[in-house]
Amino acid sequence: MMADRLVCRDCHRVQDADEEEACVACGSTSLTEDWAGYVVIAHPEESEIASEMEVTEPGQYALKVR
Repeated sequence: MMADRLVCRDCHRVQDADEEEACVACGSTSLTEDWAGYVVIAHPEESEIASEMEVTEPGQYALKVR
């Protein structure tokens, strides 16, 4: 069974499995179904989590990617 969401191993961005075969944010083709934790970052410039994750773009991100 195919996961309905994949995560980029490089930038941790979450995207629908039926989107591109590469990450929509960074272009990496290293996507995985093996991830845990989920955070939505709306204002990365004001977010301590975004700062810790080195995220500069709003979006949906996984906290742990294997």
